[in-house]
Amino acid sequence: MSSTEEKFEIAKKQKETGDQAFKDGKAKEALTSYHGALMYAQGLDKNAFKSMGMTEPAEAGKEKTEVDELLEKIYNNMSACYMKIGNWKRTQETAEKVLSKNETNYKAMYRKAKALAEQGYLERAYKLFSDLITKNPSEATLYEQELARYKAIDAQREKANNAKLKGFLNKAEKKASAHA
Repeated sequence: MSSTEEKFEIAKKQKETGDQAFKDGKAKEALTSYHGALMYAQGLDKNAFKSMGMTEPAEAGKEKTEVDELLEKIYNNMSACYMKIGNWKRTQETAEKVLSKNETNYKAMYRKAKALAEQGYLERAYKLFSDLITKNPSEATLYEQELARYKAIDAQREKANNAKLKGFLNKAEKKASAHA
């Protein structure tokens, strides 16, 4: 077994350890394992996998290796962990890494949309949820519920902001009429 194959096996084992920790509800422990898996997987020479016949045809003439698939899974799982602990910026970043490897990964699209909404980037989130509804109709109900929930939250924020603004303007008017 070459050192490349050994590193790949270690990366897979680290990922499996992370998967088990996540299943056990230990998101932070899972992240530690996924980071370890990344350390091994990112440094692998993808050309070595091509020479071993461990590739499959991919879109636009790019060959997708087992390393690419492993990295996609690791980033996707990391995104799930960050979502679970409420770290929305990292949820978004790791989901984007998944999407750079596979733009039709609906779980990553969903996590990115949710992360964007939680960070206040509602227009971008709404667009992603709408895209998901058309691209993945089998999960449309979930996406529609999330979209409706964020729109309701947005409407409440808007109402609260308008009430504050109205109160501020009323105070300013009273002050101005008192001085007149």
